Amino acid sequence: MKSSVKVILAALALSTAAFVSTGSAQEKKGRGGGGMNVERIEQAVGSLSAEQKTKIEGIIAKARESMQGAQGDQDKMREVMTKQRADIRAVLTPEQQKKFDEMPQGGRGGGKKKN
Repeated sequence: MKSSVKVILAALALSTAAFVSTGSAQEKKGRGGGGMNVERIEQAVGSLSAEQKTKIEGIIAKARESMQGAQGDQDKMREVMTKQRADIRAVLTPEQQKKFDEMPQGGRGGGKKKN
């Protein structure tokens, strides 16, 4: 009986360690998933200044908070994402804006606006 409890506890400890390790790795990558983050933006538009990075991080954090408050309301979530893109775009140089506009939005393909 004692040995089976030890085995169960050991398995539980290993699965917990694996879960925590996976979660922190996703956060380092920008919270996993398809969310916007500074690294993805910089990869798409080229080098960002320290000031641009700070501003963009603030915009993303604010949008993340708004998204949490809008859970379940698709229209509100879409509005938050649209505002986030516009706010980030305003921080970029004209050359970077062109590249930013080419970025995919939310995994739906190209970010080019249709006229």
